[in-house]
Amino acid sequence: QLQLVESGGGLVQPGGSLTLACSPSGFSFGFYTIGWFRQAPGKEREGVSAISGNGLGTKYADSVKGRFMISRDNAQNMLYLQMNTLKPEDTAIYYCAAAPKRFFTTLDSHDYDYWGRGTQVTVSS
Repeated sequence: QLQLVESGGGLVQPGGSLTLACSPSGFSFGFYTIGWFRQAPGKEREGVSAISGNGLGTKYADSVKGRFMISRDNAQNMLYLQMNTLKPEDTAIYYCAAAPKRFFTTLDSHDYDYWGRGTQVTVSS
């Protein structure tokens, strides 16, 4: 059974950092593009970052460029989102998702077939 489990969310002050992790199981991780999405209350889901199955391609939303970094360890079956210089507007539930494409990056949620349940990130003083 294919599963994606997010972890690492929490409360952090503005300017702080958090690292989210996504642990997939039940599928060949290296053959999937993995993306991070977020949804704040009252807002639509937004694509944050994506990394291709081979790890060579990455994509970031303009709102997080230069602050967030996505990475994956295919040997350990883990995906990470390092978030720096966090702002209150980064507050949201963060989801990881998998798209069955190996050499492809996309921030379009319609390209993703499998989703985790999310982890809450709150940026507040």
